[in-house]
Amino acid sequence: SFREQPIFSTRAHVFQIDPNTKKNWVPTSKHAVTVSYFYDSTRNVYRIISLDGSKAIINSTITPNMTFTKTSQKFGQWADSRANTVYGLGFSSEHHLSKFAEKFQEFKEAARLAKEKSQEKMELTSTPSQESAGGDIQSPLTPESINGTDDERVTPEVTQNSEPRAEPTQNALPFTHSSTISKHWEAELATLKGNNAKLTAALLESTANVKQWKQQLAAYQEEAERLHKRVTELECVSSQANAVHTHKTELNQTIQELESTLKKKEEEIEGLKQEINNARELQAQRDSLTQKLQEVEIRNKDLEGQLSDLEQRLEKSQNEQEAFRNNLKTLLEILDGKIFELTELRDNLAKLIECS
Repeated sequence: SFREQPIFSTRAHVFQIDPNTKKNWVPTSKHAVTVSYFYDSTRNVYRIISLDGSKAIINSTITPNMTFTKTSQKFGQWADSRANTVYGLGFSSEHHLSKFAEKFQEFKEAARLAKEKSQEKMELTSTPSQESAGGDIQSPLTPESINGTDDERVTPEVTQNSEPRAEPTQNALPFTHSSTISKHWEAELATLKGNNAKLTAALLESTANVKQWKQQLAAYQEEAERLHKRVTELECVSSQANAVHTHKTELNQTIQELESTLKKKEEEIEGLKQEINNARELQAQRDSLTQKLQEVEIRNKDLEGQLSDLEQRLEKSQNEQEAFRNNLKTLLEILDGKIFELTELRDNLAKLIECS
């Protein structure tokens, strides 16, 4: 209808629990179908609807006590007590499952708030009639007592009947002077007052009973919720067995991919080991060359010391040779002077001999 519009849609494989065994999943769609959340703005109701062609395979109204449970990375389920079944959805990815679960929780909370507002509205609506019937008496409303208990249904009807019957008595008094009729209406009025008192007492008692029933109902609801969670847990365990085949195929494929990846990593590790061995050999050669270089440097320093010593000795020897040369030059000069003097003396002697 136009008042009910889709607010979120996804695609999934739809399953229902086997009504006979309550353990195995029965597929209701041959392939993935569209699963949508619908919102009825008139009734303020959220529903999950899925169609396979023209056939409705899911028509579930979300209530505050429903729980959507993830049983695996791609599978989730919820129980619908009104449809007396458990629905299961298989998604193509974990992201789609998480998104559907988030929307389920969001609309479940919205349904809870809508229900609380509806109850508050009904309580406010019912307060004036309760005050007129029993003074300050207030009857709490529960889902089972919205339409009223037997006592609450009877009380307003009798009260409404008693008031019109009382009005003709007051209107009839000015028009009759018969004491018999007056006594009759007085007796009728007394009877109505007695009935009204009895009904008021019955209303008080029914109100107390409603409170007690409300407490019992809350306890029963808690117990039912606990049992429902337990059943859901057991159904989750059983549903996991049905998803083993799909998970097994996925796991086998994942294992093959991991084995291929592991093989590549082992080859890479072997290559790295070879490179490490080569690096170690190069390191050993480097250490050997470093040691030889240190020895050569030490030997070079020794040779440099010896060279420096030889240079000093050579310089000293050169200085001595230079001094010796200078001495020789001096002696040659002295010798040349002496030779010149002897030559002059010879020449003089030769002249003297020639003269004599």
